[in-house]
Amino acid sequence: MDPVRAPNIRDVARVAGVSYQTVSRVLNDSPSIRVETRQRVEAAIAELGYRPNPAARALVAGRSRTIGLLSASTAYYGPATAITSIEAAAREAGYRISITSPASSDYASVAASVEYLLGQGVEALVVVAPQVRVFEAVRALGLSVPVVTLESAAISDAPSSLSVDQVEGARVATRHLIELGHEEILHIAGPQDWIEAEARMQGYLRELDAHDLRTRAPILGDWSSAFGYYAGLELLRVRDFTAVFAGNDQMALGLQHACRDMGLDVPGDISIVGFDDIPEAAHFAPPLTTVRQNFPELGRRALSLLLAQLRGEERADHSMVPPELVLRASTAPPRR
Repeated sequence: MDPVRAPNIRDVARVAGVSYQTVSRVLNDSPSIRVETRQRVEAAIAELGYRPNPAARALVAGRSRTIGLLSASTAYYGPATAITSIEAAAREAGYRISITSPASSDYASVAASVEYLLGQGVEALVVVAPQVRVFEAVRALGLSVPVVTLESAAISDAPSSLSVDQVEGARVATRHLIELGHEEILHIAGPQDWIEAEARMQGYLRELDAHDLRTRAPILGDWSSAFGYYAGLELLRVRDFTAVFAGNDQMALGLQHACRDMGLDVPGDISIVGFDDIPEAAHFAPPLTTVRQNFPELGRRALSLLLAQLRGEERADHSMVPPELVLRASTAPPRR
């Protein structure tokens, strides 16, 4: 065999002393292969370092064992972590992931990305996208493969939708501040067209209303620490509040920076709660109280739901993954 050429199925057959058709049947788990023959073929595969061509196997078996993943935003912690979790769950189940991102969230871009994934022979599709219009575009395509959407359950009634409970997470964060004694609580929200931002905003407003506290119009941000910083500088010039629920940890970080620059103490003067529990949150100054999302569980459930659909099973459990409040040092009772 040419040392620069990758081994192929005929090389495996020659080393194992069988036909290439027999090697193919071993690769596709045919029950008609004798144990000793299978062992010889597997030994030859290991010796040569042969890797089967996925596309060729898909043609033979009629299955690609590939799941398409459509993600409209991989730059942010939530979507990126969800994707990593789905990939891990897929590997455990013996599936590969093919990922693509649309150029924009309009219908034509989403349709082109979905068409690309279908061209890869994917058996099912996971949609991880922040904007409602992406999910609406996918729904309008009327796909024949199973589809599971992530982070859309807060405002979508899609039958195969999974999500961390964003509304409850925001309520837990706001309730924590209320239970500490805060009555004037601001919310720095994410972008208006993001599903999670809207859900967290609704949770904040509902919790204030449940305690008959004054509701304030949330400040719409862009998820960045820079926005948290500059918004904080403006808000702290008036300082008619004692606590802030930030829509994500990055904006909370920027707000902490603004407090330091204004000579204010966190949590002595201002308490701050974030959302996501990014790895750096425990190392903020002070360490950030925040809401943790269980992305590994979300990925596991997404794969479980997809595989059930591929087997033609009915799955009634689309319950949201519960969030968890992580208490650290950025919150305290207000000064009297």
